[in-house]
Amino acid sequence: MKSPVKTYTAIIIAMIFWAFSFIWFKIANEAFRPVTIVFFRLLISVIILSLFLILTRGFVAIKKKDRKLFILLALFEPFLYFLGESFGLTYISATTGSVLISTIPVIATLGAWLIFKERLKIINYAGIVISFIGVLVFILEKDGSLSFNIKGLMLMILAVFSAVGYNLTLSRLVGTYNPLFIVNVQNIIGVVLFMPLFLITDLKHLTSEPFSMRHFIPVVELALFASCGAFILFAYSVRNMGISRANIFSNCIPVFTALFSFILLDEKLVLNNIVGMMIVITGLFMSQINGRKKKNEEALILTGKTA
Repeated sequence: MKSPVKTYTAIIIAMIFWAFSFIWFKIANEAFRPVTIVFFRLLISVIILSLFLILTRGFVAIKKKDRKLFILLALFEPFLYFLGESFGLTYISATTGSVLISTIPVIATLGAWLIFKERLKIINYAGIVISFIGVLVFILEKDGSLSFNIKGLMLMILAVFSAVGYNLTLSRLVGTYNPLFIVNVQNIIGVVLFMPLFLITDLKHLTSEPFSMRHFIPVVELALFASCGAFILFAYSVRNMGISRANIFSNCIPVFTALFSFILLDEKLVLNNIVGMMIVITGLFMSQINGRKKKNEEALILTGKTA
């Protein structure tokens, strides 16, 4: 592994950027509607990534047989994923959202086992079960009632399963195209898909309200740091330390989000939230230990992180 200090610094900064993405959205959502945030975030990220790919000569022709896959990919993520995550975060806390989104690798592993018939180790199965138990501990009160808004939870579940559909589609493209190119193309299609929604539902609201630069800055931060910078840093880390070792760091995102939310958003965690989060993270580690095919493992590194 080359430049271990640079590699570990890059992976930690990437995780911090992705952790902050939940907080930046909450701040932006105080003034802008979810579709507005998503549309401009995607638009800015497309401009940045396109310039990066032009400078690095990363653009390639898409094979005719793969065009439908790219459209399906973008339908799952960013379109359905962002609808679920963005609207979900209007009902639940940033920390809760990050914990639910962190289960994506677990569900993706389960999906690969069911659809691709991939063999898993006993510890992987145990990790899947433990992660689900952790989520239940996190969201349920002692009397069995939900401690969080059911609408928000259902929307985040939509995001999770959209990311799984994205992962399974992505597994057919990662061996042919550069990950940065894939992300840029799906975001370009995402801009096209979100534009009608933005024009119909949000444009009037955006133009009728006073523009708030303080709340628009987090949108730029989402595009620059979460959708572009974090992914570039993560891809750099993957090249130097390998997919499996790099992917383990993503399990720390809920912890970072909880810490930053406590400091910046004054979010509080009760005991069952803390215990549930630790159980989820333990299950995530266990579910990702070896055993998966390289192609699908490469697909897994993008899932839920391209937003």
